[in-house]
Amino acid sequence: MLSYDDFLDSADKNLDNNIILDKVKERHPTRPRASPPDSIIDMMMGGTSTSSSVDSEDHKQVTIDSGTLVAQTQDRMWRALKRRYQYDSNLKPAQEFLLNYVNSKIPLVIMYTDLVGSTNMSMTLPVDKLVSIIRAFTYEMSSVIQSHKGYVLKYVGDAVISFFPSSYNKLLACDNAIYCAQSMITVIRNGINPILNQYDYPELSLKIGIDEGENTIVQYGHDKSSPIDILSYCMSVASKITSITEPNKVTIGEDVYSVIHPTLKTKFTELKKRIQDWNYINRRTGKLYKLYSIEH
Repeated sequence: MLSYDDFLDSADKNLDNNIILDKVKERHPTRPRASPPDSIIDMMMGGTSTSSSVDSEDHKQVTIDSGTLVAQTQDRMWRALKRRYQYDSNLKPAQEFLLNYVNSKIPLVIMYTDLVGSTNMSMTLPVDKLVSIIRAFTYEMSSVIQSHKGYVLKYVGDAVISFFPSSYNKLLACDNAIYCAQSMITVIRNGINPILNQYDYPELSLKIGIDEGENTIVQYGHDKSSPIDILSYCMSVASKITSITEPNKVTIGEDVYSVIHPTLKTKFTELKKRIQDWNYINRRTGKLYKLYSIEH
């Protein structure tokens, strides 16, 4: 493994090489958008947009060079490791959305994203580098979530909890959540892991669980600035789903599987392994709540 000084020297060389980024700017000129300019909001599985088609410019299919995405991601990583780039997180959009539904129930698609490998990294990386990578993880995952019309509810350790409103179009919300999950894995695999591999650091991977249902919106306080949270059976199910999901796989609950697009549905297989302790019941049928998994 490279020494810490060698690591920083190599990072300087990468930062000084602006040729690739100049070409990126020439080939892909910046266009106005609502999301932060440094976020990977166009990261799509297979290099194209995976958001379902709606009457919005943000949901039209976009073709983008995968090499460009890798270059942008790695540039942010290098600068973050050298303290020349500071990631920022913003939970305000989710809080503002939920504020409209305090003390009521609303249907939501809940997604848990759990980072695999952070324990190994904590034993091999300097603390400042570990913190930078965890911040990079939460920032990039949040960017992908926002690009798929989702909201980041909160960060819990090395996990990101998010939701997608499903009251108007349940199929669209479920499809977007699944496409978002696949894009998240792509960001980790193509954007962050190549840097970690280069220096013999442990790779990162994700476990993602998704479920849909009614959720109670609770505010812990009386003024508008008090934190707002979500309580529901659905939240519990999504958390448990994630815990039994294998790395780099996405697992969805039966309620999500039943409404997603038929083409997307064919890519999933029923999960029958690792469910020995699974005891959640489908409240409509009284039978064991089925799970379905897809590998990306």
